[in-house]
Parts: sequence; structure tokens; C-alpha cells
Amino acid sequence: MLPTPADPLAPLAGIPEVAEAAAAARAEVDALLWRRDVRGAAVEVASASIQRGGRDSATMDGADVAVVDDSPMGRVLDAALRVTAAVPTQVDTFVVAPLQAWAHLHALAATGFVPADALGRPRPDDHADDPLNLGALPGPREAADRLALLAQVLTTPTQAPALVIAAVAHAEVAVVRPFAWGSGLLARATTRLVLAARGVDPSLFGIPEHGMVELGRPSYVRALRAYATGTRDGVAEFLVWHSAAVAAGARAVVVPS
Repeated sequence: MLPTPADPLAPLAGIPEVAEAAAAARAEVDALLWRRDVRGAAVEVASASIQRGGRDSATMDGADVAVVDDSPMGRVLDAALRVTAAVPTQVDTFVVAPLQAWAHLHALAATGFVPADALGRPRPDDHADDPLNLGALPGPREAADRLALLAQVLTTPTQAPALVIAAVAHAEVAVVRPFAWGSGLLARATTRLVLAARGVDPSLFGIPEHGMVELGRPSYVRALRAYATGTRDGVAEFLVWHSAAVAAGARAVVVPS
């Protein structure tokens, strides 16, 4: 869970291994942005990032399929692609109103998976999809409160670097599962939102989801479970893991031919 000082993320950013991992990830993203071939093909690189990132986000939820179709996994892929493609349109909203941006993205993700009146709304009960088998699910009141607290933290000045902010935001959404369906997709989209909104990767060239795939789904689950303990070491484990994924996702970018 999030700590509660005036700058709740600063203590996390001060953990040595977290600071080191965040700095290394930022260096990889900076190197990506300075690549001449990437800057020369900006539109193509950003488009490829959306496609690859959406597919890899679906993979992290167990939908490792090639095409969108009417199968359960094909529909998950479709949802992941829709959400990832919509991230650039929500960056400005996310800066001032994260809850509104999440609601919009959830409505895109969960169409066809939940009733129409549940789109964009936090879950009202103790039922949520759990493709990662994270287990223990916070109650609906706690989930809604934590999402609101996260939104408040994201719109409050902090000394923490963007990589730490992105990791905490990702983990909170993934662990709390505030929506009945699709919270994992939104968590991974949140990484993109934070990195774009904080000016780390404003053009969304990186593919953090691919870095997550490279590190492996089992390690993702272990890191999220560690974060869910709320301990210093557990939270730090996820923050380091997330920075490693962002770094790997920056290195994976290839300019389309």
C-alpha cells in the first residue's frame, strides 16, 4: 500500500536499489530518444510501439495469440490493442484527472466483458478477473479508496523520479484490481501514461510491455505479490523489477523497415 507522508513517494525513491534501477532505466529511455534513426521515423516508431505494446500487454494476461478474433484470448488481445492505442489521447487528461483517464480506458477495455453500466466504474463487489492469479482481493470500498488516493498522489508535487511514480501507479492498479475486468491492462497502460505525462517518453517510443515479457510472466507475478505485502523490501522488489522492464523495453525498439 502507499505510504502517507506529505511526499509519499520520496521515501521509496530514496531506497538505494530503487534509485539505481530508476536511474538506469531513465538512461536507457534517454538513449532511445536520442537515436537518430528513431527520431527520423518518429511516427512509424510510435505506431509500432502501440502495436507491439498492446500485444505484449495481452500476453502478460495470458493471451499470447497472433490475431484478434472471437475467441476469449482473441478478444483480450483486441482489448489490449484498444487500450494501448488510446493512451496518447489520454495523457493530458491523466495529468490533471487520472480517474477520468482510467474510466475512459476501462470503458474501451471492458466493452463486451462487463455490463454497459459497469464500464468506467470501479467494481461494486468482491469479484474481479485475476489472470495473474494474484489472489487476495481488496474489498470494493478499499479498492475505490486506494484508487482515489493514487489519483491524489499522482496530482501532488513529488521529488520522486518518474520511473518510481510509474512503478507505484502500475502496481497499485494491478494489485488492487479496482475494476471488475481489465485492471491489468490498465496498469500496464498507466506505465505509459506516467512516462509520457512526466516527459520521460513523451512520444511513447518505448515498449515497457515488451520488457515485461522479456523478464517473464512468473517474475511479474512474484514482483506484484511482493509489492502487495506492503513491506519496504516487497515494494522495492517491484519498483526495481518495473524499472528493469522499462529499460528492456527501450532497448527493444527497432525502427520499422
